[in-house]
Amino acid sequence: MSENLNPCVSCGACCAYFRVSFYWAESEDGGGMVPSSLTEPVTPFLSCMQGTNCKTPRCIALEGEIGQSVSCSIYLNRPSPCREFDMSGEHGIHSETCDRARAHYGLPALPVNFAIDKSVSDIMTVGCNRAPEQGTIAT
Repeated sequence: MSENLNPCVSCGACCAYFRVSFYWAESEDGGGMVPSSLTEPVTPFLSCMQGTNCKTPRCIALEGEIGQSVSCSIYLNRPSPCREFDMSGEHGIHSETCDRARAHYGLPALPVNFAIDKSVSDIMTVGCNRAPEQGTIAT
C-alpha cells in the first residue's frame, strides 16, 4: 500500500464540525441515495445528516476517532455537500473550511503541495462537506 494515503482517512474533522445540509430529494424518501433513516428535516426543502444540526455536531455516518482513523458508513450514498467538499491541498488549492475544521480538533492545516495516491483515496476517503459559512454546510 502507498505511503501517500488520503489524509481524510485519519481526520474526519469536517464530519464533526459542520452541519451537512442538502436538498431533501437527495434522500431515499425523495428518490435519492442518502438513507432517509440517517437524515432529519431542517426546512421544507432542506434536510441534514442526523447529528450535524446541533451545537456539537458529528455526522451519524462518521465511524472512528477524529484525528486517528475514520470512515463514512454511507460513502457511496453520501449527500452532495460531502461529495463536493475539497480538502485543503486538493488540486493544489488551499481550503479554509477544511483547515478551520481541522484546527477545531487541534489538527494542523494540510499542505497545499502534498501528493495523494488516487487509487486508495477514491476508496478510502471520508468525504466531507463544503461550507460557505462557519459551522454550516449548505448547498
